[in-house]
Amino acid sequence: MVCGHGSRDVDAVTEFQSVANGIRDRLPQYDVDSGFLEFATPIIRERLDALRERGNKRIIAIPGMLFAAGHVKNDLPSVINTYGAQHPELEITYGRDLGMDMKLIRAAGDRIREAMASAGDHFSPAETLLVVVGRGASDPDANSNISKVCRLLWEGLGFGWAEVAYSGVTFPLVEPGLQHAARLGYKRIIVFPYFLFTGILVRRIYHYVDVVAAENPDIEFVKAPYLNDHPLVLDAFADRVQEALEGANNMNCLMCKYREQVLGFEVEVGLPQESHHHHVEGIGTGKISDEDFDPTAHVHLDGDHSQEHSHDHGHGHSDGHEHAHSHDDHDHEHHPYPHADHPLGPRSMLKK
Repeated sequence: MVCGHGSRDVDAVTEFQSVANGIRDRLPQYDVDSGFLEFATPIIRERLDALRERGNKRIIAIPGMLFAAGHVKNDLPSVINTYGAQHPELEITYGRDLGMDMKLIRAAGDRIREAMASAGDHFSPAETLLVVVGRGASDPDANSNISKVCRLLWEGLGFGWAEVAYSGVTFPLVEPGLQHAARLGYKRIIVFPYFLFTGILVRRIYHYVDVVAAENPDIEFVKAPYLNDHPLVLDAFADRVQEALEGANNMNCLMCKYREQVLGFEVEVGLPQESHHHHVEGIGTGKISDEDFDPTAHVHLDGDHSQEHSHDHGHGHSDGHEHAHSHDDHDHEHHPYPHADHPLGPRSMLKK
């Protein structure tokens, strides 16, 4: 069972299904299905029903997500555990996120090389600055992984310099991150979204590349493609299934803010494990055109995955989502992100 986040963007949903199909092709010996946590259909519970009705007695649920933050640590386990409690005849194993994996780093390197080849060789890697953009979370452990990804790509490809930015919730956001990078004196800046799928967030990243490029016409800005269905991504997903089968299914919890006193997030140790997405299960997707896209809109962030909401209060979701909805819609509340007012962070883009 491949568990996706879901999106209102039909292209993001289509790309997820393509990856799920690729996983199915790599694991022909298993009955593979897929569903979504929110927004898109089918939802996870419906596809778990389908697997059960086809006679499966053991189900391995794999998060279709890059890093372990709130969705992987809370929302998906809540959905899976609830379903398991309702069907005790099933053995359900919850797999881990893709995490730090050299297959993914090699896939990222391929995407960046594609961008460099398309741009031409008139600038050397030493004259080039790389900006790696992560989804952004109110989970510092997940955010720190983007810094490690960036360093591995920087050193591996030999760029002159590299910087990290985020699409939301934390800091620095894409626009101030690119403005900072533009002041460092490099002739070319390659912007690489470390995302699995398209969506509002990837469109926003590319939009701000255009904005900052227009402000700095003497610098060549290059948009690198995101990971998508790169063969090494599919291989990494297949590895997660094998880990779950073999029992070597260890998520790195050494720096989890729900289990350890992470600097600045001490009050979140021991918060309950619960899903916050029942109110948006399966509400549907749609084609997002350039005319519909508002790059400054306040959006629900992540995952490899973005959704716009009406908004009357702001707080960061623990895996990179910025929720935007009325307290009247449902009876849960997220713990506030402690740096929501950072001048380069979550709320600064709302001033435009």
